[in-house]
Amino acid sequence: MRVFPILSAVLVAVGLYFFVMERDALRAIAGAEDPVAVSADADAAQDPSVAVVVRRSETSQVEGGIVLRGRTEAARRVDVRAETSGLVISEPLRRGATISAGETLCEIEPGNRPAQLAEAEARLLEAETNRDSSERLAERGFGAEVTAISNRAALQAAEARVDLARRELERLRVVAPFDGLLETDTAEIGSLLQPGSTCATIIDLDPIKLTGFVPERSVEQIKVGAMVGARLITGQEILGEVTFVSRSADPDTRTFRVEAKAANPDMAIRDGITAEVFVQLPDTPAHLLPQSTLTLDDSGALGIRAAIDGVAQFMPVTVVRDTAEGVWVTGLPETLDVIVVGQDFVIDGQPVTVTREGAPE
Repeated sequence: MRVFPILSAVLVAVGLYFFVMERDALRAIAGAEDPVAVSADADAAQDPSVAVVVRRSETSQVEGGIVLRGRTEAARRVDVRAETSGLVISEPLRRGATISAGETLCEIEPGNRPAQLAEAEARLLEAETNRDSSERLAERGFGAEVTAISNRAALQAAEARVDLARRELERLRVVAPFDGLLETDTAEIGSLLQPGSTCATIIDLDPIKLTGFVPERSVEQIKVGAMVGARLITGQEILGEVTFVSRSADPDTRTFRVEAKAANPDMAIRDGITAEVFVQLPDTPAHLLPQSTLTLDDSGALGIRAAIDGVAQFMPVTVVRDTAEGVWVTGLPETLDVIVVGQDFVIDGQPVTVTREGAPE
């Protein structure tokens, strides 16, 4: 049996155990100190600060604004409906056609309505004659005043029937209420329309409406009359102004509806196109900083870290606008040294060794 190899392996294992697991105890016995730890403690005692790079930042006037995600909408959209019943006798107009206010969309068969008007007019002539006769007799004392009053009431009823008959004839033409475009075909010839039946749908695209939703924390910044610019997903760009800011929040998203109107004389902009709407706000002083300088504190607040009198300090900010050059933020002094390198490795109150951005190493 090989005793010596086994004994050697056991001794080596014991030695490794004491060297790795009981290193501090061996060092205490030997009275030795770890040279690496001693060197690190000495360096920390000599220089407890963290090296950072700062940029001197000053405020500038930036055009304020809020970007909303929204879409275009027709200024007006109406389902034009019939007010009486009957068969359509007019040729249909096809969707996409340009319509003028007062233009006939659907014409309904008259039926016996002209005869009803003629009868009502004859009854009116009879009632006028009876009224005149009874009043002359009453004035001479040959007729009762009650008869004259009854004939005047009959005359008024006859006048009402004539008016109703004429209005019924006018309702045979279903006309466009405003200038616009047909969104649907008008009712086909031979279709039976009832009161309330849709003849056609017409939309008005000039001006075009821009709609978006603003978060509740920013709604007070938007006022009616503010200028807006919109970039559509199609690449079109338009200008307009705010016409409405909702007073009631959407119960699901807690956002407020904002509406603006823009000119669309050639009706090139369609209804329902996705748009990025920029609402202009008054100019505000802000700092332009790299996006990488933004960080969060322990409570989750957004801000930057600045070097003030050789000490790191967290300062909360509000983002005004995000651009290709950086982010515009407010909430900072007019001039300060913003940490642009090393901001994630320091905490409030920690000493820092400052190097100016662009300075030679």
